[in-house]
Amino acid sequence: MADINSPRPQGPTEGTGVAVLSDIHGVLPALEAVLAEPDVRAAGRIVLTGDLLAGPLPRQTLDLLHGLGDRAVWISGNADREMAALRTGKEDDPADPVGLWAADQLRPDDLDFLRSLPATATLEVAGLGPVLFCHATPRDDEEMVLVDSRPERWAEVLKEVPDAVRTVVCGHTHMPYVRFTHGRLVVNPGSVGMPYGRPGAHWALLGPGGGAVTLRHTPFDYDTACARIARESRYPSAAAWADTYVRARHSAEEALAAFGPGDGRAAEGRAAEGRAAEGRAAEGRTAD
Repeated sequence: MADINSPRPQGPTEGTGVAVLSDIHGVLPALEAVLAEPDVRAAGRIVLTGDLLAGPLPRQTLDLLHGLGDRAVWISGNADREMAALRTGKEDDPADPVGLWAADQLRPDDLDFLRSLPATATLEVAGLGPVLFCHATPRDDEEMVLVDSRPERWAEVLKEVPDAVRTVVCGHTHMPYVRFTHGRLVVNPGSVGMPYGRPGAHWALLGPGGGAVTLRHTPFDYDTACARIARESRYPSAAAWADTYVRARHSAEEALAAFGPGDGRAAEGRAAEGRAAEGRAAEGRTAD
């Protein structure tokens, strides 16, 4: 479980803002397109909210991210954690074979670096105050919450967040949204490299303009990106992988249907049906 009660403040961002990049998944052309955005170039901080390298160009992606220097605030995602653990024998092979392949492309010091990444970070953002950044939820890097998750689910996953934190930024689901729940603003920037719903790199900008939160979308040349990945990656299925994920072949509706059971809604639905059936039975007995 993440230690969210001991945040690591990174200092105020003043008027430059914070760019948030999540779920890059080793798609170097998408990352390059986002880093070329004027607002990203001007950002005081660039927060990387996990699942950065499990994709077709992991080494090249990591090298480019290291080039951000002190501007980068790194957070571990579930895929980063799994990749780092593979070489130690403490993790089963990931369900996605590209993660296993990507881990084998990294140097030992790269894996040590992934193992060192925190699960959360807290950063003072102009107009928003302390903002907690995580991968999936503040307490777990695989836990599922979605834009349409039940209020009770949001209360559960946010219950350990310090009272002073009124904004939480998460990734993991590859779909951008902003939701206000239980007095807190929740922001998901979407995915830079593996978006669901539409192609292009999704990211977020926080802070400029007195606490503004903006979901951003950066298009790039998808044909050229797919051809480059197929040419430069040694992943055996690189061409097919790029065609599926760079071109966003999966719709947001398909993703919501696949991920929805993970937030507990199915169990709650069955429980509600059971309560309704008990109520109808009780009414029937009263009528008799």
